[in-house]
Amino acid sequence: MIQLRGIGKIYKSGRSDYRALKDVTVTFRDSEFAAILGPSGSGKTTLLNVIGGLDHYNEGELIIDGISTRKYSDRDWDSYRNHSVGFVFQSYNLISHQTILSNVELALTIGGISKKERTRRAKEALEKVGLGDQIHKLPNQLSGGQMQRVAIARALINDPSVVLADEPTGALDSKTSLQVMDLLKEVAKDRLVIMVTHNPDLADEYASRIITLRDGEIQTDSDPVSENDCPGIEAVHKNMGRASMGFGTSLALSFKNLWTKRKRTILTAFAGSIGIIGIALIVALSVGVTDYINQMEANMLFQYPIRAESLSIDLTSMLGGGREENVEDGAVRIRRIVRQLFMTMTSNDLKSLKKYTDSHADEILPNVETIEYVYSVSPYIYWTDGERYRQMYPDITLNRAGMTLTTLGNMFMNSMPTMSAFHDIPNDEVLYKDSYDVVAGRWPENAHEAIVVLTSGGGVTDYSLYMM
Repeated sequence: MIQLRGIGKIYKSGRSDYRALKDVTVTFRDSEFAAILGPSGSGKTTLLNVIGGLDHYNEGELIIDGISTRKYSDRDWDSYRNHSVGFVFQSYNLISHQTILSNVELALTIGGISKKERTRRAKEALEKVGLGDQIHKLPNQLSGGQMQRVAIARALINDPSVVLADEPTGALDSKTSLQVMDLLKEVAKDRLVIMVTHNPDLADEYASRIITLRDGEIQTDSDPVSENDCPGIEAVHKNMGRASMGFGTSLALSFKNLWTKRKRTILTAFAGSIGIIGIALIVALSVGVTDYINQMEANMLFQYPIRAESLSIDLTSMLGGGREENVEDGAVRIRRIVRQLFMTMTSNDLKSLKKYTDSHADEILPNVETIEYVYSVSPYIYWTDGERYRQMYPDITLNRAGMTLTTLGNMFMNSMPTMSAFHDIPNDEVLYKDSYDVVAGRWPENAHEAIVVLTSGGGVTDYSLYMM
């Protein structure tokens, strides 16, 4: 028994509300053929959808066999529709690429019924509606009346307690409509059938009860349920059973649907693969370009490292030629080049810098290639042929050439890497080995061995030859 107590349904449209049902109170017996009549917009389909759980009410309470649906969740409504309700729609709603046997079976898959049992029950339902010999046909191979029969068989396959039919004869001719109505009348002998229709003649001839709606309210009821037949029992909240499809069943249905529409599946997979390949190429190109830029940056820093010296001078201060002081007319102006140069000289606390880099090595080392420390200790290197000795380092070649360097000049010359012929090999040999190729010999293995660094073209300067 289905009871509706003060059911109200409101649809929101922008800022305004539309009330489709207004305080609808009605009770349906367990087995009767009820027809709902009314003009378009009176709320007939909305009432049918509320009873079937396709639409949720805003006010009141819907009670099915003593079970309240007021607190039902989406899962509870799914269970109710699967176990208690069968739907017959005007447009049939059959799956075009499935046989009518598969269409009827589909109603049992959610309940977890085995394949063998589904097939048996589906054949029995189709035989009851007179289609037992056409189970392997597709819906487009049937007439409108036959497709509606398939929809009725699908609605009955779960043995529901209520069958809801929304304009089941709306798309059929008069002869076929009578056949469908005869079938629904037969179904109503042992269960509740609620039909929405615009045809009062069919309702008068076949329905055992006619309910008229207007503006969302019940106007007339030809056979209402009395209070004696509907005791006021307190409704309870309860789920009506399982409503989930097994994994194997869902997987089989998925593969079947993919195979049925294999051309579209292949085209979709091909288009998707092109997109995935394109994304992969873009990512690969991005990673490659990033690695190349990182490598170029590493090479640039290797050739032109960041250096911190104890004494730093802003050499750009000399580019402007110094600043001339204002003097009286007729006097010679003085351009303060040296003064401006010395004003830019600053001393750096390298001891504190090394202490900082050592204490923060875990943070610094991941972001640099290597850290080298050069101390102001110059080795004295001499060359001898057994009789004569010549100082090779520090170099005195420029002094012998008559070029006497001042203290400031020595400072500039010493800061130029081309004037230093000897350098310590750093501890991080991997960085240097990645940047140089060994054209002859091998890398040094102890502190008494040396290597000669050639130019990018494989040459050597005469200054280096002299030093050697």
